[in-house]
Amino acid sequence: MRRISVVRVIFAACLLTSIAGDALAQNFPSKPLTLICPCPRVTSMESHLQAFAKISTKYLGQPVIVENPRTADVLHGLATMATTGRPDGYTLSMLPIHVLRVAHMEKLNWDPVKDFTYVIGLAGYTYGVVVKADSPFNSLKDLIDYAKANPGSLRYGSPVHGATAHLAMAELDFKTGARLLRVSSGSIADAAKALMDGRILALAENAAAWGPYVDAGTIRLLVTFGEQRSRWNAPTARELGFDIVSYSPFGIVGPKGMDPKVTKLLHDAFNRALDDPEYDKLLRRLELVDWYKSSEDYADWAVDQFRFQRALLERTIGLGRN
Repeated sequence: MRRISVVRVIFAACLLTSIAGDALAQNFPSKPLTLICPCPRVTSMESHLQAFAKISTKYLGQPVIVENPRTADVLHGLATMATTGRPDGYTLSMLPIHVLRVAHMEKLNWDPVKDFTYVIGLAGYTYGVVVKADSPFNSLKDLIDYAKANPGSLRYGSPVHGATAHLAMAELDFKTGARLLRVSSGSIADAAKALMDGRILALAENAAAWGPYVDAGTIRLLVTFGEQRSRWNAPTARELGFDIVSYSPFGIVGPKGMDPKVTKLLHDAFNRALDDPEYDKLLRRLELVDWYKSSEDYADWAVDQFRFQRALLERTIGLGRN
């Protein structure tokens, strides 16, 4: 009899927990949400997230407040969410692909795959290689041929060591033996100035850095690293025989252990925001690429990409190298 009573108590407790969880999910969200932006202010990623949050507010029925880092460590907010965040759906973060690399380059006390609930994949960037309009390089082949004939003399700029643009060029170097010499290009304005002044012969960056100059005719786009051609119609690296696809996609994650019902509510609301006409305008304005992933597909992608990024680092710049 006692055993039966214990079983009944356990069953009743589980039932009450389930009912309470359902009630919370049905009332979600009942207060504003915080969306962490793990990147510096005044970047295309930050601009995207601010506008996306505003659009999403219409479909969630609560304000979505973007929180920028207050420290030099832009991943601080994301790390805090991973280690101490409450899985109630009210604190979320944008996840840049760099997070899946940094775990292979630095020692972290959190796991970018296991410590997050993957909600939705959003967008990616158009990365490419540009030269001055009067450059003798009219194609990627011209640039690579010059680099091979003059080992170590082709200086190109990219913003951050180990970031997407650098790794795309390092992969190109690995596949061709061109021995391209990377120079830190600094800010977008600094990068463009360095190219125009001749301090670097090429620039590898996303379209936010070079798009307006290509439109103005002062810079020539040689190649992009997407799956399809961009609006400037330059060939992709894959078209040219190099199996390199790199557009640094990003999405939204929450702390691990979120209620699947809450995750679905968030996904569905964000997905409606992606279909909003204002969002289409946003992608075009920032030269971003649509990269929708469902919660399940996004989580699976993260597992595969985590392994891929380690292999990419190992064969290009090495692990933990500064």
